[in-house]
Amino acid sequence: MQPKGPMEDGGEGRRGCGPLIPPLSDTLRPLRQQVFERVRAAGLIPRVQVAKDLGVSPASVTTITQELIEAGLIEEVAAPREGDQGRGRPAVSLGVRANAHRVAGMKLSDREHTAVIVDFAGNLIADDVIPRRPGPMALDEILTAIQTLLDRVCAKAGITRSELSAVGIGVPGFVDTVAGMVMWSSVLTERAVPLAAAAQARLGLPVTVDNDANLVTLAELWFGAGRGLADFAVVTIEHGVGMGYVINHRIYRGTQGLGMELGHTKVQLDGALCRCGQRGCLEAYIADYALAREATTALNWTHREGQSISVLLESLYDHAKAGNTAARSIFRRAGRYLAVGLSNVINLFDPALIILSGERMRYDYLYAQETLAEMDMLAIQTGRPRPPIEIHAWGDLLWAHGAAALALSFVSEGLLVPAREMAAQ
Repeated sequence: MQPKGPMEDGGEGRRGCGPLIPPLSDTLRPLRQQVFERVRAAGLIPRVQVAKDLGVSPASVTTITQELIEAGLIEEVAAPREGDQGRGRPAVSLGVRANAHRVAGMKLSDREHTAVIVDFAGNLIADDVIPRRPGPMALDEILTAIQTLLDRVCAKAGITRSELSAVGIGVPGFVDTVAGMVMWSSVLTERAVPLAAAAQARLGLPVTVDNDANLVTLAELWFGAGRGLADFAVVTIEHGVGMGYVINHRIYRGTQGLGMELGHTKVQLDGALCRCGQRGCLEAYIADYALAREATTALNWTHREGQSISVLLESLYDHAKAGNTAARSIFRRAGRYLAVGLSNVINLFDPALIILSGERMRYDYLYAQETLAEMDMLAIQTGRPRPPIEIHAWGDLLWAHGAAALALSFVSEGLLVPAREMAAQ
């Protein structure tokens, strides 16, 4: 398998963004919201097709789309009919009014902070990156970093911060999205931090936060390989190990919003120490800090303890490619534990697709054929093919795109769903 490159426009015209939900499969949400999301996902779509997809009368769609046009959320786009050669009235389609709103998405990580600004149709306007020294930060320090990065990316976009409608922020760790609380994160010195409220007070903008693995999953759901899939899993391997899961075109977060912590499932009783404070977590065997820890011991690199994890990993990878037995064994053991984790995902969820994502996926020793063969042996033998696995080594900007999708969803639901119905969802 080869890592896939950045997301590309599928062709001329508007690409659309958001999950491609099959017709007549989602009737629980307000029709106004369904119509808007159908238009957003399609990029451009005629009214008659919206009515057909949703199974409602053309008159109902006409009434709702007129309301959305008057609210400035969608617009009519005229396009010549194929073969018309300029004769007759042009065909009219509906599309999201891109300049109606702009949002920012940010990922806070152990090595760098990244940000993007997108318009209401999901088009990228600007992006920026701020490197930082690894280690947890105090709340005030991380709020300053958020403000600095946001002002920088706004300057690149040629807008002021006040022109944004919302900001989405992703962090590693345990996040209660509804409450806006970060229960624990490797980037924060404190636990149970009300990050959304604190950032909102500092920025003067609505802020929503989520676990960073969920944001990669949102990026795939809105802009990538998961748009047309009802159920799929994303496993992220970076400084930690995360997982996001989509069920029926929606992110699943669990009862308390803290579900899908694959990296903290136990694979060895009383095993290696994880950064969460417990022992035997999957993350403690395959995350980058785990590989660097193994390399320091197995290769007697104690004299290199001051080097960054990235430098240590690059050196370890070079040694493995050159045939160093100890370096190869470190990747081999990590690959075996990854096989355990992936087989558990298959056995538990039977997803249509598993996406392995994150910068660490450049190290192909982690997902070599031996790893996939072992995963096949550990998965339940049903006689049917296992779910396909794709490798997406897109880097941190993808995570920031997921945070932008979170903010877009926050803004559009606030505009389209009555408060009483949002409370019931």
